[in-house]
Amino acid sequence: MRPISAKVKICGIKDAENLKAALDADADYIGFVFVKGSPRFITPEDAWQLANQFSASIRPEGRKLVAVLANPTDQELADVLSAFSPDIIQLHGSETPERVREIASVYDIVMMKAVPVASRDDIEYAKEFIGYADMLLFDAKAEAPQTENMLTGGHGKSFDWTLMRSMHINIPWFLSGGLNAENVQEALRTAHATMVDVSSGVESSRGQKDPERIRAFIAAAKPTLEETKDHD
Repeated sequence: MRPISAKVKICGIKDAENLKAALDADADYIGFVFVKGSPRFITPEDAWQLANQFSASIRPEGRKLVAVLANPTDQELADVLSAFSPDIIQLHGSETPERVREIASVYDIVMMKAVPVASRDDIEYAKEFIGYADMLLFDAKAEAPQTENMLTGGHGKSFDWTLMRSMHINIPWFLSGGLNAENVQEALRTAHATMVDVSSGVESSRGQKDPERIRAFIAAAKPTLEETKDHD
């Protein structure tokens, strides 16, 4: 079966080694998590300094920097955006459509809303964000009780990818949750996805990214032209 090529977001980057691995392997989006209590937390100042080290490999190449927050207050948003200059704000908490609209009305920046999925009803609910969010991200719903540091995903759980097949969403969306180098092609085919997000699937331990796993995931999600031809 011919491999599918997708755009890739590596989320939860905290250090230069893993950022370099992601950029060298051709990641399209880099996510920095600004949720205190998350094992992937990084300060906005450190994230901006880190991104600037690789600015020549980010901006000219069209890579996008993503600021991941969960239920941020107005002040928390202001603090992040005063120290870090993302291309996308990803809201990964329990924000309502009204809250997303409110934030979008203040900041002239691409808005992404993460939606936890356990059933088709969750996908239907996601449609309420269209018009306020520019992008969506579908992640597995965390098992209760949900703690604050689980709000940003990265819990290594997947959901029923077949739920995505019949949905009609006219804005870009990412598939996330439990993805790794071994199952990403199956996920792409099953969900009919064109963009994927990964965090725990490229970690050696919770919150600790692994350069080899990053490279392996991106290679699996973005097969080369030669690899694709081999399956023709």
